[in-house]
Amino acid sequence: MVRTEEVRRLSLAVLRILGVAVAYYGAAQLGLLKQLVIEGAVVTPLWPSSGIALAGLLFLGLGVWPGIALGALFTIVTLGPVHLFDIGIIAASTLAPVCACLMLRRVDFRTELDRLRDGVALVFLGALAGMLISATMGTGMLVIGGKLRPEGFWPTWSAWWVGDAMGVLVVTPMLLMLRRARWPRARDLHRLPEALALLIVAVFVTPLATMSSLSLLFLVFPVLIWAALRFRLPGSAPYALFVSVLAISEATDFVGAFAHHTLIERMVSLQALNGSVALTSLLLAAIVTEQRNIRLKIEEACVELADLVAHLSPAEPPKRLRPDRGKKPRGG
Repeated sequence: MVRTEEVRRLSLAVLRILGVAVAYYGAAQLGLLKQLVIEGAVVTPLWPSSGIALAGLLFLGLGVWPGIALGALFTIVTLGPVHLFDIGIIAASTLAPVCACLMLRRVDFRTELDRLRDGVALVFLGALAGMLISATMGTGMLVIGGKLRPEGFWPTWSAWWVGDAMGVLVVTPMLLMLRRARWPRARDLHRLPEALALLIVAVFVTPLATMSSLSLLFLVFPVLIWAALRFRLPGSAPYALFVSVLAISEATDFVGAFAHHTLIERMVSLQALNGSVALTSLLLAAIVTEQRNIRLKIEEACVELADLVAHLSPAEPPKRLRPDRGKKPRGG
């Protein structure tokens, strides 16, 4: 019986590791569809695998780190022959989300993202700080291996870091939201018309903002604010991902608001847009959720206090019958 239980636990652990590896590899292939070559190195404006890796560690625990390493290895194999310095790149791709997860645990991060501190922690510890490891180690390995000239270190490093950080900022909140997704309850069906209206506006406005040559990218922010204020993370996270995907597609295809610009100018504009959208989505949704939870707790406390007062208050004494002094007594 004990042996069977051990086999079952081992099988589940192996399946989790393989699942993370497959998800990492699949997300990497999607990211490579819009790859860029900077100083001979292949980078992407959005690396969704970093978001997959961090979400897997948060959901399944640190024990699934071999799955991240396997996914990184499979990805490198598809790009060309594997060299000795590629081991360092695999280690960097694995170590970055692991360190990000450890830092988030250190500050008591909650995957519900229902507090402002959780949103801030994911932005600055999970994305910006944690992904410094993969960008620095990965770019350094390219220089050491001779695939990147030393003068190309900083352009490649910045593109690598931003791509990994954007993967965490855009993909991880989406996965955290999907884990808690539930079918809408009957009392929430009255919001369905507003949700459909938001969807229609998003589908119409976002392509217009990204494909137009009139620099109308700012039009996405009213839609994003609407989604975050009214539907919190389930509304803002998918829209942030939608904006990022469309913007990356237009920037790499040299069309829309990103046309007639150099590669550096397009990358700066693209990452400024994606970063602003991701930060607005995550932090605004966290603020709204936190304020809603505080209001609900206050309402519950008021109800409990009212019940306690009603329970402790003495019963109302019976009213005495007073004679009507305005009338004369009968008889006599």
